[in-house]
Amino acid sequence: MKKILLVASALLFAGPTLAQHVHQKGPNGGPLEDVAGVHLEMVAKGKTITFNVFDEANKPVSAAGFSGSALLISGSDRETLPLVTEGDALKADAKTDVAPGSAVSVTLKSAAGQSGQAKFKN
Repeated sequence: MKKILLVASALLFAGPTLAQHVHQKGPNGGPLEDVAGVHLEMVAKGKTITFNVFDEANKPVSAAGFSGSALLISGSDRETLPLVTEGDALKADAKTDVAPGSAVSVTLKSAAGQSGQAKFKN
């Protein structure tokens, strides 16, 4: 009986902890995710989506040599956007303004050859 209570209480307290995913905010106020060995922050304004690249200490890293694309999902609309390097960031321009609540999935390849994916919510 003690074992059952112990297991039940462990699951009861572990559930909320496992369900939580802490979304960090980047230096520019956008959501921050780890991808391809760097921190990537997404900031959307108007039709432009900017992915700022940072190291582990959140210091800007040159985006030279990085490549990738973003998939913008807004309702039933989907648009694939190539990423263009611009200083410490990668940028993409959508056909229309990026709506609040849109999902953005980015595929990134770093200058060091690491690759990965991340998902963001605007």
